[in-house]
Amino acid sequence: MDKAIFFDRDGVLNVDVIDLHELEKFQWIDGAIDAIKLCNEKGYLVVVITNQSGIARGIFTEDDVKKIHSHIQSELEKNGAHIDAFYYCPHHPNGTVDGYAQDCDCRKPKPGLILQACKEMNIDPKESVMIGDKPRDIECGINAGVQRTLLFTGGNLYNALKDFLKD
Repeated sequence: MDKAIFFDRDGVLNVDVIDLHELEKFQWIDGAIDAIKLCNEKGYLVVVITNQSGIARGIFTEDDVKKIHSHIQSELEKNGAHIDAFYYCPHHPNGTVDGYAQDCDCRKPKPGLILQACKEMNIDPKESVMIGDKPRDIECGINAGVQRTLLFTGGNLYNALKDFLKD
């Protein structure tokens, strides 16, 4: 089985802009590209796990999310890095869009997205890491059986991750 680093997206990889869906509002967190490159070099699969309730609330579409993810991947590839997979939850129990307005098992802190990634990508959660900027991200990792978690409170992501992976 493989090991992975599961990253929350907004507030960890990119500046948390409420309901980010426009490319011109995307901005990397300091050190994020280098942090992903470090994970690639250390042999971790890199998997993004993100709640995107704006879909359920009718603010943006799944295509908008995919465009942001495509942009992220393109920028990373220019820098010799990559993300192996993106998983996102489009649901919200108070949503207004049919099919998305629901309570689900993939909305963090529930572990559905990580469990799906582990199954589809042959990942061992016990050998993996969850990095998030909110307690619900950490709770999600713990709920999925991820043994190591890092609550990122800001600053340079590369420096935080480099120090964390030394342990």
